[in-house]
Amino acid sequence: MSFRTLAAAAPLALVLAACSPSAEGSDGQDAASADGATASATAEAAGAAKSVKEENDLYSFSYAYPAQVGGVPELAAHLDADAEKAKAALISESEDDRTQAEANDYPYRAHSFSKEWKVVADLPRYLSLSGEFATYSGGAHGMYGLESLVWDKQANAGMDGVALFQSAEALDEALGQKLCDALDAERAKRRGEAVPTDAGDDGTGFNSCQHVKDATVLVGSSGGGKFDRIGIWFGPYVAGPYAEGSYELNFPVDAAVIEAVKPEYREAFSAR
Repeated sequence: MSFRTLAAAAPLALVLAACSPSAEGSDGQDAASADGATASATAEAAGAAKSVKEENDLYSFSYAYPAQVGGVPELAAHLDADAEKAKAALISESEDDRTQAEANDYPYRAHSFSKEWKVVADLPRYLSLSGEFATYSGGAHGMYGLESLVWDKQANAGMDGVALFQSAEALDEALGQKLCDALDAERAKRRGEAVPTDAGDDGTGFNSCQHVKDATVLVGSSGGGKFDRIGIWFGPYVAGPYAEGSYELNFPVDAAVIEAVKPEYREAFSAR
């Protein structure tokens, strides 16, 4: 299954679903009312899921997170701030583009931003989330990507999934040839032929092994007790051309992966 890299706008699959116990206003004016748009927002008591949607002639915006996030006030506040920042940027960029369109006599296409957070794993101390986002800014196609967020319930702080490890390179080394083999196997399925062994690197990286530093890392759990699964997500244009989309690879935690984890987080992991 399905991860901060950008690529072409299409829905993302939830990474590591099987690993989960379950799976800027420019000048202060409300752009929605200014454009005669409809807006809706739901949610929002502690412990509740959140879903905010706004659509008008200038932009469309949506942001959502599940009830597990609503149950952690500090985390909910962190993501609410993220939503406000994203909306402010969207409005500012949309207004700038519309001004340019009017000045240069070309049609303005409404911009959009959406992000949805989903639970990858909910452990006693940690909540692992994936944040699927998509943007459109008037071009031929949009962009999308995936973020990783692991919230430490005890410390009331969050981090990217890869921050649990000593470095991206350490995790790369721990996964080793398995990462390259899994990537090439998936490439072969999509292309209908194996990646040539003598293909080498043509500068695109579409035939060579890719690395954790260019991926989004998610940590999952098969039973909700410990992290025992690792998800590696490469956005389109990283491991293959646009048409191939993103690459989603999953691996069990083993002794080598645990060795790559920072000592302070090793108790949260177990080998399968």
